[in-house]
Amino acid sequence: MTKHQQLQRRLGVADATAIGLGSMLGAGVFVVFAPAARLAGSLLLVAIALAGAVAYCNAVASAQLAAKYPKSGGTYIYGRKQLGEWPGFLAGWGFVTGKSASCAAMALTFGQYVAPGYATPVAIAAVAALTGVNLLGITRTAFLTRILLAVVLATLAFVAAASILGPHVADVGTVSGPSGAVSGPGSAWGILPAAGLVFFAFAGYARIATLGEEVKDPARVIPRAVLGALAGALVIYLLLGALLLAHLPVQVLASSTAPLLDAVEQSRLAAGAPAVQAGAAAASLGALLALITGVGRTAMAMAREHDLPVSLARVGGRHPVPVTAELAVAAVVVLLLLTTDVLTVVGFSSFGVLLYYAVTNAAAVTLRDRPRHAPRWLNAAGLAGCLVLAFTLPAASALGMAAVMAAGLAGRAVVLAFRKRRLS
Repeated sequence: MTKHQQLQRRLGVADATAIGLGSMLGAGVFVVFAPAARLAGSLLLVAIALAGAVAYCNAVASAQLAAKYPKSGGTYIYGRKQLGEWPGFLAGWGFVTGKSASCAAMALTFGQYVAPGYATPVAIAAVAALTGVNLLGITRTAFLTRILLAVVLATLAFVAAASILGPHVADVGTVSGPSGAVSGPGSAWGILPAAGLVFFAFAGYARIATLGEEVKDPARVIPRAVLGALAGALVIYLLLGALLLAHLPVQVLASSTAPLLDAVEQSRLAAGAPAVQAGAAAASLGALLALITGVGRTAMAMAREHDLPVSLARVGGRHPVPVTAELAVAAVVVLLLLTTDVLTVVGFSSFGVLLYYAVTNAAAVTLRDRPRHAPRWLNAAGLAGCLVLAFTLPAASALGMAAVMAAGLAGRAVVLAFRKRRLS
């Protein structure tokens, strides 16, 4: 096997946690409460807690495996090592394809907040700029992530204050989208699909695992960063969910297109609404930065194992980064922005990320050496939780990603058959 240049270990606990938290507090936190409320109604907090429980199982599994295999690629590597090449490919292909669509969606969201009339050109510029930051080295990526995360946290604190100080529910008027459009939204049956949507927002800690080759003392740092980022995100989502339910009628929350913005506009702090828009733009950039970083590292890992073109494995630069993989990811994202309706395409990403974590948990089940806080039954529960949430998502999401996965598996089978014939 070809020996590839390794990346450098530069990230500590604070940087790794910031990258994970920045991913989990992306643009999703500004929009996910509305579709989740449409499904779960007043049981929104139950859906968030369920998503958090499944995410905890996955975070523990990711931390176990990342400590054992501190390499770039995340579950692609874990699946290959513990389960075999095909499960590893399934995870890697799902991550690269699904998250590339997510990159395009985050970039377009940023463009729509900053310059609605020129959203696509601004989105392309954002992709180019953040790819440039990534090429300067992982420490530059972590530094910019911290700045963007600080802006987002300040914005969320402002939304929380507005919800607390805002008028009583009885005084709330019509917000974006007619309040009568949804009557008595959600039900107990909607908790599972709502949890599946919220889980997608929690999945950012995967970025920490994909950076395993660049983390100092990975056996200690990765578990702390993964669990710390998840705990912080879960507290923030539960707190915001509770405040939104108390501040806005559930039918208004469910019909909103921008629930956090609506919460501020229907409060005594309405004059600060532009700050929420700025925070959403920063969150989109933070999520995009982490996504490009994670997809590039996973693509590099797949190239090292010849599951993607080997040229993507090239590492270069003054502060070694996967140069070719990063540029290729940027090119794919720009192509998606120019040729597809990315906000529709990204719908299948939730299904893909749940399959990704199903492989993570299945790999963790096979580990012999495990810490006390990570019993085998917890990994099995995470595997079951991922599959349940995946197959209770809307059918269009599941079928769309299933088609993408089938195409990838078929393509790999053809390539392997060609290689075997050439060698024989």
